[in-house]
Formats: sequence, C-alpha cells, structure tokens
Amino acid sequence: MPKNNQVLMISVVLAFATLAAFWRVGNGDFIIFDDPLYITQNNHVKNGITMDGIRWAFTTGHVANWHPVTWISHMLDVQLFGLKPQWHHFMNLLFHIANTLLLFIVLRRLTKAQWESAFVAALFALHPLHVESVAFVAERKDVLSMLFLILTLGAYCTYVERPGLKRYLVVMLFFGLGLMSKPMLVTLPFVLLLLDYWPLQRFQMIKTHQNITTTPVGEAQKGTSKKKKKKKQHAAGDEVNGEIPPSYGNRWELIYSLFWEKIPLFLMTLLSSMVTYLVQEKGGALRNWPLSERIANALISYVAYIGKTIWPTDLAFLYPVPLSFPIWQVLGAVVILTAITVLVIRMAGKTPYLAVGWLWYVGTLVPVIGLVQVGFQARADRYTYLPLVGLFIMAAWGISELSKKWRYRKSVLFVASTVILVCLSMVTWKQVGYWQNTFTLFDHTLNVTENNYIIYSGRGTAYKNAEKYSEALKDFDKVIEIKPDYAEAYIHRWNIYSRLGNGEQATENLKTAARLGHEYAQDLLKKEGISW
Repeated sequence: MPKNNQVLMISVVLAFATLAAFWRVGNGDFIIFDDPLYITQNNHVKNGITMDGIRWAFTTGHVANWHPVTWISHMLDVQLFGLKPQWHHFMNLLFHIANTLLLFIVLRRLTKAQWESAFVAALFALHPLHVESVAFVAERKDVLSMLFLILTLGAYCTYVERPGLKRYLVVMLFFGLGLMSKPMLVTLPFVLLLLDYWPLQRFQMIKTHQNITTTPVGEAQKGTSKKKKKKKQHAAGDEVNGEIPPSYGNRWELIYSLFWEKIPLFLMTLLSSMVTYLVQEKGGALRNWPLSERIANALISYVAYIGKTIWPTDLAFLYPVPLSFPIWQVLGAVVILTAITVLVIRMAGKTPYLAVGWLWYVGTLVPVIGLVQVGFQARADRYTYLPLVGLFIMAAWGISELSKKWRYRKSVLFVASTVILVCLSMVTWKQVGYWQNTFTLFDHTLNVTENNYIIYSGRGTAYKNAEKYSEALKDFDKVIEIKPDYAEAYIHRWNIYSRLGNGEQATENLKTAARLGHEYAQDLLKKEGISW
C-alpha cells in the first residue's frame, strides 16, 4: 500500500477508535466542580462572544488562572450551542481527536517512523488517564493547550528544515496561544531542546568559519544529496569517537547555540510563569504545605502516574492528600526515579529515544507535580495529558528495538498492539460512564479513594442543591469526621439546618465556623450580636 494511503488509513482508524471509546461523553451533564465557575454560572461566558467578554478574558484572573484563549473557547461554545452540555462535551472530544491525528502526523514527520508514531498516537488517544481531560468540560484548557503544543512542534520542524524569521514567529505564535490556553506549557522550550537531540539530531550541526548552521542531519534533513549526507555522517562519527576536527567546535558550543536560539521562547515562559504565580496567589489557590511534604508528594506522584499508566485502575476525579507520607514510599520513589534516570542517560548514545521520552515525562510534569501546590489534590489524572507522550515514546520505540530479531515480528506486534489498545479502549469506555453526572462521578471517586473530604463536601453540596437534606447532612458529617477544622462543612450544615427550621443547631454550626476563622460566619454573628 502506498505510504500516503497508509497515513490516511491510520488516521481514519485513529479517529474512529477515539470516537468510539469516548462516545458516551455526549451523555454527560455539567458537574458541580468548576463547571459552574467556568460556564453555567459565569455571566461573561454565558453571554457568548462579545467585546466585553473578550476584554474580560484577557484581563481576568478568575478561578485563579489567566488563560484567555480557553475563556474565548467556552464563549464560542455557548454562542454556538447554548448551555446544552452534550455539545460542550463533544467539542472537547473533537479537540482530543484532532490532537491524536496531529500527534501522529507531526511525530511521523519528526522521526520518519510511521508505525511507532501511530502507536504513540493510539496510546494517547485511548488511554483511560486521559478521560478526565476530555470528559470534564472545565478542562477544555487541557485539550486546547495540547493542540497548540503539537502545532508548535510542527512549526518548529518546519523552521529547523528551513530556518527563517517568519517561520520562527509562527513557532512563537502557536506557543503563545498554548500558554494562553494553559500555562502548564511553560516547559515547551525544554521539549524542543530534547527534540534537537532526538530525533532532529541538531546536536550534530556543522560549524563553518562564519556561523553554525541550523540544518539537521540524518533522516530529519530533506533534500540533501547522498554525497553530502555521507560527509555529515562521517563528521558525526568523528565526533562520537572523540576526534573533533578544529572546524567543528565542541559540543558545548552547539548546545549553547541551540539554547540561545530559544531565548525568546524562554522569555515567554518566564513571563507566563510570573503571571500565573501572581494570579494564583491573588486568587488564593496556593497551599502553604511544608516543603518536605510537597517534595515527598511529588516523588510519590511521579511513580504513581507511571503505575496508573501501566495498570489504569481505581482512577478518581480527585486523589486526596494522604494523612502522612510513609518513608518507605518516599525512599522507594527516589530509588526508582534515580535508577531509571541513570539508566536512560547511560543508554542515550544507543537509544536516545529513551532519554528523550523520560525527560519529556519528568520535565513536563514539573509545573503540576506539587512543588508549588495549587488546590487540594495530591495529583490528578488530567495532569498526565501532555507528559504521558514521553512514556509512550519510550514504549513504542523501545518495543520496536527489542523486537527487531523476532521471527514473526510484524504479526506478533500487530496482535499485541491490538490487544493492548482494545483493553485500554474498554477501560476508557467504562471510565467515561462515570462522568454521567456529579453523583455518578463522586460516588465512584469515593469508592476508590479514602478520607476524601473534598468529594464528600462536593456531593453534599449537590444533595443540598437537590433539596435532599438528609443525604447532604450525612456527607457533611463525614467531612467533619475526616477533617474537623474544615469550616465550609459547618457553613453548609448551618444553611441546611436553617432551611429545616432548626435554629439552635444552625447557630451552633455557625459559631463553630466562626471559631475556625470563617469570615462570612463571623460577619453574620456580629450582625446578630452573638459572640462565639
């Protein structure tokens, strides 16, 4: 089959497989967590596309985030579909399908490896850890930022092939749009440096007496005669053997030039990081946890994400911070992470894709690993949407390398890949079903996690809104059992008892909330002249 037909066939299969695995997102409702703040109770978004709305999108720090492109995307959805949740879900799915196809096309262009690229794209498309990014309407920022990240990689590939200011500006444009969708993309300049090493092989650049060219060698270069390729390969071989001709300079000069090339991108990263930190600090999203706990949680989370990638069970909407971090888990995580890092770096000469994939995974998780803690979760499935591409690259190229000498290689790989992808699709299909509404999602989360007072509180709020007060009180009682100093639970109980006409219990809960420092409770009691 001609290569173009193969690419089309693979793209069609990827699109339909993704659509089938995620089809049930269309049955989902908005959930009580973040969706009201982003869409259903946000008047700027509910008005659709307006000049006031666009102005607000670029100037607001609402929900402790600055991501104007994401806000405009939600406004466009409302403009087109109103507040019908199924269409908002399907738009997320459409972005996910587009990301899958673009990832395949761009990775294939970068590496010239068709089937490995297809396998990475299929894992990305069908893995259950990515359900949250697709099924959670308020996480439009995940699928949208990933779209611009892949477009940035494609534009960068074009720039490397034919360097020029206009092509570099396109790279900056897509990167800027990505940062304005979700600032997690701040690590992208480092990803480009990894791609310079492999597969673009820009660390083997030719230095003339005038300048260092930016033309890649090997398969990443197009339109080069065989004679010129042989000369460049010979030069690269001399460098590997440690015999670098004087005209080639040293490796540090090459690295410096590649780094210097990306200074505008690093400046964009710095600016985005500063804005994000200030907005999150002003919005009260930063948690003042002890540094030792944040480091322990980060180390354990790195390994936990790998475990969930290999065996995706008990996936939850929110993973609560554990009451303590056992020393054996922290030390075990240090040993595992150190061993993998040392191994892939030592093997980088023969298997560069392992080092690139591993550093992609580790590096792109840094903004959300918890060293700067935002929110109440220990980790979140949605944080893996970008980083898992690194692990998928390691798996795809690693399996391809290991199986080179197998007798029935193609048949075995086809069957094994099909089984893996079908199994992932089945788990994804099941996981999507939990996103039908707030109750189905929170019920499942409570079944697979422990001491999850945030989700008990969320479900209690949903019960209260549905006027199911006895169920709501049970959930808020559970919240207080787990975390007695959680003032919001007492405020909710005060509100419920007030609705039920039980003034004495309502006042006692309001007093407790005030003693815990809840300003709203303190103000109410002051107006009533009640001390606490």
